[in-house]
Amino acid sequence: MKEIKRRTILTTAAGLAATGMAATAGLGPLGRPADAAPAMFTHPGSLHNWGDLNRAKVRVAAGNDPWLAGWKRLTANSHAQSSWRPNPQATIIRGGTGENYGILYNDVHAAYQNALRWWVQGSSAHGDCARDILNAWSASLTTVTGNADRFLAAGIYGYQFAAVAELMRGYSGFDLARFKTMMNRVFYPLNNQFLLNHNDACITNYWSNWDLCNMNSILAIGILCDDAAKYDQAVNYFKTGAGNGSIRHAIPFVYAGQGLAQYQESGRDQGHTMMGIGQLGAFCEMAWNQGEDLYGYDDNRFLKAAEYVAKYNLGQDVPFTKYTWGSGQNCAYNEHTVISTASRGQLRPVWEILHFHYTRRKNLTTPYISAMAAKLRPEGGGGDYGSTSGGFDQTGFGTLTYAK
Repeated sequence: MKEIKRRTILTTAAGLAATGMAATAGLGPLGRPADAAPAMFTHPGSLHNWGDLNRAKVRVAAGNDPWLAGWKRLTANSHAQSSWRPNPQATIIRGGTGENYGILYNDVHAAYQNALRWWVQGSSAHGDCARDILNAWSASLTTVTGNADRFLAAGIYGYQFAAVAELMRGYSGFDLARFKTMMNRVFYPLNNQFLLNHNDACITNYWSNWDLCNMNSILAIGILCDDAAKYDQAVNYFKTGAGNGSIRHAIPFVYAGQGLAQYQESGRDQGHTMMGIGQLGAFCEMAWNQGEDLYGYDDNRFLKAAEYVAKYNLGQDVPFTKYTWGSGQNCAYNEHTVISTASRGQLRPVWEILHFHYTRRKNLTTPYISAMAAKLRPEGGGGDYGSTSGGFDQTGFGTLTYAK
C-alpha cells in the first residue's frame, strides 16, 4: 500500500488556506513539530472540517449520491427533528443507583444531528434546536457521577458534546463561553483523572476504549477551547501513554506481511472491538483536521488494525496472538488465547470515516474496511442502531459527512 502526500483544505477565521505540505522527519503535515499543538486552531476542526461540510451541502443540493442517501438517512432519524426538546439535568449518573445517562446521550445526538441539518440545509429551525440543546445543558449540568462507568460517560459524551459545540461555534445566541466552562469544569477533570489514575486500578485493568474515549474528550475540548496544553496532552498520550489507549497498547501485535494488526479487545468481544475502531477513527480525524496525521502514525498501525477487525467481522479468519494483562488493584493475571466470536458481524457506524480517509485522501486499497462500509451504506447514527448506549457510542452519518 503506497501512500501519497496529504492534500487537504483547512479553514481559519480569515477564510480558506490551501495546504499541500508533506510531513518531513520530526515534523507534522503542516511543517510544525509533531508533538506540538497548532499555533492557530482550525475551526470548524473537530470531527468535521469546512471542506467536508461544504461538499456535503453542495452534493445534497445537487441530488448526488451517496451524499443524498446519507442525507435521507439523517432526516429520517427522530433525533434530527427541529421539534426535539432538551431535558437538561444538574447531575448525570452512569453506573450504580439512579442511572439517567440515557437522557444525556439522546440530547447530545439530537444536537449533533440538528447541527448537521443546519450545516447542510441551512435551516435555522434546526440550528436553533441544536443551539438550544447546548445552552440548556451548559446552564444546568454540574456533575457527572456514578461508579467507574462515570469515566465512560465523561469520555464518550464529553467528546461528542464538544464536537457539536464546535459545529455551532458562532451561531447566533449560542453561549460558547458558558459551554466551554461546562466542558472544562464537568468533563475534563474526569477525563484527566482517569488517564492519570485509572480509578486507582492496575494500569491494564481497563480496556482500551476507556482510555480512548477520555483521550477523545480531552482532544475535542482542547480544539473547542483553543487549549494547546490539552491538545498536546491527548496527542502525546496517543503516542506514548502508559494505558491501553496509546497506539501500541491498543494495537499490541502487528502482522506486517498480511497488512493486519490485532486490536487489544479482540479476545473480549467484537462489539467493543468495533467501538474501539470508532474511537480511534474519531481521534485521528480530529487530529487530521488540526493538521496532524495520526491515521498513518507508526507505519499505518491503525489502518492495519481496522483491516484486521473488518476482515474478521466479515466472516474471514485472522491470526491471533495470546494477549495477557493484569486486572484489579493487584494486577491479577489474565489471558486471551483465541479471538472472540461474541457479537461477530455486529454493525456499527464507524467504517465510512476510515474508508473515505484511506481510499480517497490517501489513495490506499482497504478491501475489508471498504467492504464493511458498503454493508452499512448509507450510514446512520444515534437512534438507528438500538436504544441502548452502544447505539450512541459513535456519531455516525459518515456517508453524508465524509464521502469524497
